[in-house]
Amino acid sequence: MNILNLIARNQLLFTQDIGFHEKELSEVVSSSRFLVIGGAGSIGQAVTKEIFKRNPLKLHVVDISENNMVELVRDIRSSFGYIDGDFQTFALDIGSVEYDAFIEADGEYDYVLNLSALKHVRSEKDPYTLMRMIQVNVFNTDKTIQQSKKKGIKKYFCVSTDKAANPVNMMGASKRIMEMFLMRRSTDIEISTARFANVAFSDGSLLHGFNQRIQKHQPIVAPNDIKRYFVVPQESGELCLMSCIFGENRDIFFPKLSESLHLITFAEIAVNYLRQLGYEPYICSSEEEARHFFNTDHRSHITGHKYWPCLFTASDTTGEKDFEEFFTDKEVLDMERFQNLGIIKNVLNIETDKLAHFENTILDLRNRGGWTKQEIVDLFHYMIPDFGHKETGKYLDAKM
Repeated sequence: MNILNLIARNQLLFTQDIGFHEKELSEVVSSSRFLVIGGAGSIGQAVTKEIFKRNPLKLHVVDISENNMVELVRDIRSSFGYIDGDFQTFALDIGSVEYDAFIEADGEYDYVLNLSALKHVRSEKDPYTLMRMIQVNVFNTDKTIQQSKKKGIKKYFCVSTDKAANPVNMMGASKRIMEMFLMRRSTDIEISTARFANVAFSDGSLLHGFNQRIQKHQPIVAPNDIKRYFVVPQESGELCLMSCIFGENRDIFFPKLSESLHLITFAEIAVNYLRQLGYEPYICSSEEEARHFFNTDHRSHITGHKYWPCLFTASDTTGEKDFEEFFTDKEVLDMERFQNLGIIKNVLNIETDKLAHFENTILDLRNRGGWTKQEIVDLFHYMIPDFGHKETGKYLDAKM
């Protein structure tokens, strides 16, 4: 499957920047020790591979998913083989006492890269998953930064999201609040981050779901009115590593918009995807028609043509942003340093009262043992006054 062709591109975005800086990049990686948190997710695996292939002195990978970690090791061994350095994986929850003991016992790293996150817009549908999103995206990040400072680690990187720029959903807002916490910790340790587009075929994404639907002989469903920017997994790994190694304190890296990176709808990708597999889309008018497609005869009168049922509809679920952006008009940019990478240059701005209020409110809610979604939404509005939360009463779990 050629992912670049599916997203209507024919070349990688960062080839020129990586090539120009490869000597320095390889020298830094090969003489450094790395900890990758959340390293078995789609972006985490891509970052781990970018580090591994440059022969680091030490590369430890932590992730809560034991199964994905096993696949990561198999993938690396099959693609790159072995390195002279210390490469190990650990199936740990970074919010656990086991992880804390692991860091206390070792923790000797030069760079920590945190790729762990609850990333789905659908995760904001209930107050309990939403609270876990806050724990993972905000407080676990803050904790691991403090641990890094204590251990004398020289650089901390974590991934944000394009949805943190003028957020309209709780996931994007949680990452924007995370960035506010990063600002406070940037006086203690050097921190950089990245915002980037959807990673095509990342675990749990709609495009990844296309593979599952084909395997399970089920319809392809996609919105036809939402356009998104996409990067491929390798590009996500390259962007994170470039920010980690070359980013200055408080920098946020993002892909520059150009003819090489353009908007495309999920429905358009679905059509490209099916045609790569030798199918033509058969457009259905309802979920019921799509579900029953394989029980009826829809063979083409054209000999040899194969069809696959598709349901393309307008989006009406909570949290969907009408357009994507990597920065706001209030942020200062450096568009000159790299060919296809832009940088948001953040000045130090710590909103101490807001951060304390957020911490205390979340602690009170958790100690109370119960909370409503509205209480959390109100807190997010306090943290981000222009938060454009869009509540439609409908969520992705209610659709195919």
